[in-house]
Amino acid sequence: MMEAIRERNYLLTQPLVLLLMHNTERNIALLCNPTKKKALRMGNDIVACLRKKKISFSLFTAYWPTVWDAFTEAWIVGGDGTANVFINHYPDFQLPFAIFPGGSGNDLHALVYGSIPLSAQIEQVLQGTPHPVDAGVCNGDLFLNGIGLGFDGVVIKSMLGTAKRGGSIAYFLAVLRHLFSYQEKRCTLLFDGKKIVQDCFMVVAANGTSYGGGFKIAPKADIADGVLDLMIVGNINAVQRMRYLPVVQRGEHLHLPFVKYEQTNAVIIKCPAPVSAHRDGEYFTADTFEIRCSVKRFSLLW
Repeated sequence: MMEAIRERNYLLTQPLVLLLMHNTERNIALLCNPTKKKALRMGNDIVACLRKKKISFSLFTAYWPTVWDAFTEAWIVGGDGTANVFINHYPDFQLPFAIFPGGSGNDLHALVYGSIPLSAQIEQVLQGTPHPVDAGVCNGDLFLNGIGLGFDGVVIKSMLGTAKRGGSIAYFLAVLRHLFSYQEKRCTLLFDGKKIVQDCFMVVAANGTSYGGGFKIAPKADIADGVLDLMIVGNINAVQRMRYLPVVQRGEHLHLPFVKYEQTNAVIIKCPAPVSAHRDGEYFTADTFEIRCSVKRFSLLW
């Protein structure tokens, strides 16, 4: 998504549309992902609601602000990828922000707000209070939900350049395309004085509980507990892959013999060659992953 946004000058300096109302108690920066029609439609609905309530706001679509002095908060309309772009563009952001489900992958939104109508979330955010939440850092880049490398990364790579419609359905179909052909990668993991060397189907460092539109990969994760949930999945034969896929989707896999589960605030993962990976659904590759938890890094409104 980062490339698509850059092509549209998404992270430049001035607002494309400036809409100010009359409430002086708060001034909301409403940031919509212009590459998603769903986000733009949802942004229009939020605009109508804020106008009706006479709450001050500025709507940003093709451009994001550089100065935040006039604002009390940010409302981000997009998916997990949009939130990831936001925190990496503003790594020292101090204001509270809210996330609205305008993307194809909205797992972070579901974790924080659940499944509620837009009108209900607007009221919840307007009446809510800021809550400190952790972020993860991988090779200098931030994430809110999770890092996945190995099989997860290959799945995300296969979805590049597509519309990513269908949320969990699109992710599930991509999983099925690679489920039997993927070959485990040798990984060395260093954390808390431990060293694990093994072939891994995938490794996950999770801050949130799920991604891929509802795959509960880290069911015990908490975005405010000061640690990351580390999931190490070893060798899995073809029968096991098919048998346990729905078990993983439901988050009932922690007891399986080929799954190692740990909690840590920092881990280094080394691979002999670059491995496919994703950060909040954003694809990248690396042969070394230096991952840590940045405690209470941001503030979410709910």
